[in-house]
Amino acid sequence: MSSDSTPLDQSASITDDIPNIDIGHAYDQHYVDAEIHYEHLEKLADFFGRNMPVHHHDRFYQIHVILNGTVRVHLDETSYIVKGPMFFLTPPTVPHAFVTDNNAKGHVITARQQLVWELLGKMVPAGWTSNSFINSPLCVALSPQKDPTAERMLHLLSLMADENDYTSLEHRLALKALLQLVLIDITRLSDQKQPQQKTRKEDVRIFHRFNELIESHYREHLTLSQYSEIISVTEARLNEICRRLAGLPSKRLIMDRLMQEARRLLTFSTSPITEISYQLGFKDPAYFARFFRRNAGVTATEYRENKK
Repeated sequence: MSSDSTPLDQSASITDDIPNIDIGHAYDQHYVDAEIHYEHLEKLADFFGRNMPVHHHDRFYQIHVILNGTVRVHLDETSYIVKGPMFFLTPPTVPHAFVTDNNAKGHVITARQQLVWELLGKMVPAGWTSNSFINSPLCVALSPQKDPTAERMLHLLSLMADENDYTSLEHRLALKALLQLVLIDITRLSDQKQPQQKTRKEDVRIFHRFNELIESHYREHLTLSQYSEIISVTEARLNEICRRLAGLPSKRLIMDRLMQEARRLLTFSTSPITEISYQLGFKDPAYFARFFRRNAGVTATEYRENKK
């Protein structure tokens, strides 16, 4: 063990403070009661950012398909660095984090746990499912030029994008049928070797702990020195771990979480922008205005107007 760190408390679960994200409430309120939510990766990235800190989805499975670029994925305590096209699947409650390239495109499907169990249950007589597939995360590189299953799965996802209409019964039935076909292809692809990146568990725990602390304290604008002191590592080591596991410096992870919350409040809250700046811990609304424009490329007012 490095001399500049001490073990984290092994008695505390790393998932205790990891935020749960409900897509229907946090992103698209049209889907609050929907069984399936489809969205283009780039649209979600515009709202949440390209860096998604560690989180989970209670009672929801999620499938991310990234078509291009390099993806850094952390599923529970395992890390992957994969070039698209690829997909990763996260069962409910499994903590995960990921970073995609700025120009990456793809698909994101969020489906209720009960529906996935129902669709998988219909496949049991054929012997296609197993408890590991239901309960364990997956990360698989795709080769559509060589693998007809991967090519078909990507085509099915493009069909899901075309059927994405929550107001129509026919579209909802089509989405459900297409999702089952996608799950069948995932079971076929799940036997492929996952491109695992060897990472020390201690480093992954430090990374998760840092993200937990960001979630609890980002409105307080703690310094990196304060975060490092709580975790009992040096700033240099914390930054090195973040760069290696997320491809981003530690300070960027903090700013990205502030931007994620700023986007959410500007989209769903009717509070004045000055009040939002105070809610996010900025003592000077003018500084918040500069911070948002520097990171979003537009003013807070312009961002809010574009979301109407």
